[in-house]
Amino acid sequence: MTAARGRTGRPPLTEERKAEIRLEIARAAVELFVTQGVAATSGEQIGQAVGVSARTVWRYFPSKESCVSPLFSEGIDRIAALLREWAPDQPLERLFDRALATEMGIIGGPGRATVGELVRLTRTEPGLRAVWLQTYDEAEPAFARALAERAGLPHDGFEPAIQAAMFNAALRAAVEHHAWRTADADTERATAETELVETLRSALAVAAEGVR
Repeated sequence: MTAARGRTGRPPLTEERKAEIRLEIARAAVELFVTQGVAATSGEQIGQAVGVSARTVWRYFPSKESCVSPLFSEGIDRIAALLREWAPDQPLERLFDRALATEMGIIGGPGRATVGELVRLTRTEPGLRAVWLQTYDEAEPAFARALAERAGLPHDGFEPAIQAAMFNAALRAAVEHHAWRTADADTERATAETELVETLRSALAVAAEGVR
């Protein structure tokens, strides 16, 4: 009597585990990009840093530059959730606090490369710049949906779309301004956190006032 045939080998990865692997690859990639540069970094090196093959890296990402996309987009869902919860009597700039800035990855722990360092690389690395801008392009509809839900408007409404565009542009400009302004500064982490939060709040205050 022969044994019933069944599936052999490793069980398939869950979506949660796949997301974890993507984030591990992203963190390894940014560490290598910051320490040795994009040109000097290979898919094999990124894979070795995570303990996977280069083939696995390319299974998750089409290019080495795109490996960092999870870090760029890490805080988007959280920001969209905050927009939905934004109280009518609360100034827009009060959405941001130190915890959110840390969650967005712009500020990292000791010994960890941050999104801020990665953003600085986008000035000289066209591939990273393209990934950075694509992240915000993809985030804008999520922000528009959140603002529409908050106001009880259709998701494809014109007003939420304009508001989301202004919010999105202010957010990106604030992050870039902070990252580039602190490029050569020897700033303590606590000070950097405070300065980033204030920069985000100032940018959103300007956006909330609109064009005069």
